[in-house]
Amino acid sequence: MARSFEELVAEADAVSVAGWDFSWLAGRATEQRPSWGYQRQLGERLARASAALDIQTGGGEVLAGAGAFPRVMAATESWPPNIARATALLHPLGAVVVADEDEPPLPFGDAAFDLVASRHPVTVWWDEIARVLRPGGTYFSQQVGPASVFELVEYFLGPQPEEVRRARHPDSARRDARAAGLDVVDVRAESLRTEFFDIGAVVYFLRKVVWMVPGFAVDHYRDRLRELDALIRREGAFVAHTTRFLIEARKPAA
Repeated sequence: MARSFEELVAEADAVSVAGWDFSWLAGRATEQRPSWGYQRQLGERLARASAALDIQTGGGEVLAGAGAFPRVMAATESWPPNIARATALLHPLGAVVVADEDEPPLPFGDAAFDLVASRHPVTVWWDEIARVLRPGGTYFSQQVGPASVFELVEYFLGPQPEEVRRARHPDSARRDARAAGLDVVDVRAESLRTEFFDIGAVVYFLRKVVWMVPGFAVDHYRDRLRELDALIRREGAFVAHTTRFLIEARKPAA
């Protein structure tokens, strides 16, 4: 027998959303992955680095799975539950996790790293990235692109203005990297299919990815959630599109 709306919502509203592990959604939602394979490419760059920094590492899951670390490996994170999770995961692998508020300056000296990476950073402080990179060093990042999962965002918030829909555009990242004195060597972008198969998956996703629908709470959106539950049961899934882009930039050699 299919589980009720109330059961699905109550379960998803109670489960922990700490860390950046989405395994709870297995069988309940799917997200197409970008073709470039960020974690694999990050591992290739880590193997060539002597000192690396992962900014906004979350729970450390992506970095931990990227492969062997260089002699110096640091990661930053701002959210206390993630700091604890990343520390437990990354310390045994040889990385130090530094609590940082994601505001400049980064807590490192000039030219400290030959590789700086970040996967899905909330903010990107390009001048700080350029400062902590050694001459010839590389910034490598997969980022959330414009209007990502906006079918879901606009279901709850209504139509968004064009300036909001164009936020996080790869053209802006390219411009800002160059303004910070970095040479952009690669930019790629893709739109990827995302499907939610039950209303619990939607609740979990919006609780975890808090910037999608700021202030999301089940009680506030219960009526819209009930309508969306009916749509998913009728159509089999709620379909949205995730946007991702990959950017690689290099600090000119001295």
